[in-house]
Amino acid sequence: MRLKVEFTTEPFDLDEAPAHALVAREVIEAADLDKVDVGPFGNTAEGAAEAVLAAVDALLRKSLGAGATRISLQVNVIGDTDRDAGGDVGGEGV
Repeated sequence: MRLKVEFTTEPFDLDEAPAHALVAREVIEAADLDKVDVGPFGNTAEGAAEAVLAAVDALLRKSLGAGATRISLQVNVIGDTDRDAGGDVGGEGV
C-alpha cells in the first residue's frame, strides 16, 4: 500500500522557521520516502505504507519534543502496489 501524508506544525512564525518545523523537515527528508515537498505552510510526502508510518511516528515525537504545540496531519491511501506483493500495514491485514 502507498500512502501520502500532509502535515503542518504550529505555532507558526513568519519571520523564521521555528525549531519544531526544522525538525519536522529533517525527519521527512531523511525518511525512506519516494516524494517529499516541504513548504512554509504545508508539507507532503509519499511512499510505502511502512515508511510513511515510521516517518509520521518520528515526526510526531521529535516535533513535539522540539516545541510544537499542534501538529495537523492527514494520511491518504494513494495506491495498492504492496498488496500485490503480499504486504499490508502492520502485518494484520489492516
